Amino acid sequence: MTGKNVANAGGVELAPPKTVQGKILVVRGHQVMLDEDLAELYAVETKALTRAVRRNMDRFPDDFMFQLSKEEFAALRCQSGASNEGRGGRRYAPYAFTEQGVAMLSSVLQSKRAIAVNIEIMRAFVEIRRAAANFKEIAKRIDELERKTDSKLAEHEKHLVAIFKVLKELAAPPPKKKHPIGFAAAQSDEK
Repeated sequence: MTGKNVANAGGVELAPPKTVQGKILVVRGHQVMLDEDLAELYAVETKALTRAVRRNMDRFPDDFMFQLSKEEFAALRCQSGASNEGRGGRRYAPYAFTEQGVAMLSSVLQSKRAIAVNIEIMRAFVEIRRAAANFKEIAKRIDELERKTDSKLAEHEKHLVAIFKVLKELAAPPPKKKHPIGFAAAQSDEK
């Protein structure tokens, strides 16, 4: 095993879980995987995957799969450095599959590899959700800490202002003695 996971389902060699997680993108507020990435994981051509999906469109409602818009595809191509249209690259925008769409793919692509890959992909989606929940908990705790700190700072700020005022008074040079106006009579030691 050279840095890869071997699934229990038929000993099919799969990509490491971190590789699968790296292929999950957020598009239109949904966590999705693109058809070309899924095809790579399933070890099939992208056009074979999309052909199988098109034959079973009734299994893929809009919340399971959608095709990227031209703008989304162009932005994705700029980010990933994919080939340009007209130079041998894709001529249509890729399909994006949500977690439910990926699960549905196992019923369309009926092979041991498809089953094993789907299991790993589902685990990756679960792991991302778990990490997101941890981030939300951390953010909540940071907000609580910030609120507590702000209230304590306001309270301590009053005390600090008073302390600095006293320190400035102590650091100021003593006032010069004023000489009285007029003549002061010499006092004699006799009484």
